[in-house]
Amino acid sequence: MRLLAPAGTLAGVAAAFAYVGAVDPNEPGHYPVCPLLRFTGLYCPGCGGLRSAHAFVHGDLPTALGANALAVAGYGLFAVLIAVWLVRAVRGTPMRVDLSPAWWWGIGAVLALFTLVRNLPFGSALVP
Repeated sequence: MRLLAPAGTLAGVAAAFAYVGAVDPNEPGHYPVCPLLRFTGLYCPGCGGLRSAHAFVHGDLPTALGANALAVAGYGLFAVLIAVWLVRAVRGTPMRVDLSPAWWWGIGAVLALFTLVRNLPFGSALVP
């Protein structure tokens, strides 16, 4: 029972990655367009995330980083967190991620800075 939550989470994320790996987001019509991009022409922090996941699943790390470098960093963070969660579940110790408000503000600042830079001319390398 202890492994149900982490294993279920891992299975759900693996299924989502398998779907994105099978259904190419580079082909028009498979996924909806980002509403922020459609209505404003601005790239949000998630723009290119599906293309990044597709490239990542196919082992193309340079393309994945080019589509959304922040998403690739998120994949790595998720892998570490799920591994820690699984090990703690096997050992019977509870998993808690208790971040202070300063951490949440920092995460928000990184997302805002990433969004700002990728929408400026000198940040064109971050555009999907």
